[in-house]
Amino acid sequence: MVVEEKKMTKMQNIILENRSKLTVSGVLDVLNFDEQVITIDTELGILIIKGGNLHLNKFNLDSTELNVEGDIASLVYNDKTFNKKNGESLLTKIFK
Repeated sequence: MVVEEKKMTKMQNIILENRSKLTVSGVLDVLNFDEQVITIDTELGILIIKGGNLHLNKFNLDSTELNVEGDIASLVYNDKTFNKKNGESLLTKIFK
């Protein structure tokens, strides 16, 4: 008997408009952010957004969508796990 294993397909969309508006889907958590670097945990791994004057405009946990505005210089996936301070994410600390 052959057992077919179903694989969950992880999807993510990244839309960058004029290097100033970024929309990312498949976001699980915001790990760290300031005006130069935003680090997010996505379904496809850690995504590091670098630039200047970066602002988080919207993060919806239900739709897993994140909107960022600013001068976006780079988007880099990091296969390593992010070292969270005290084991808590940024949003966990904010909503305590």
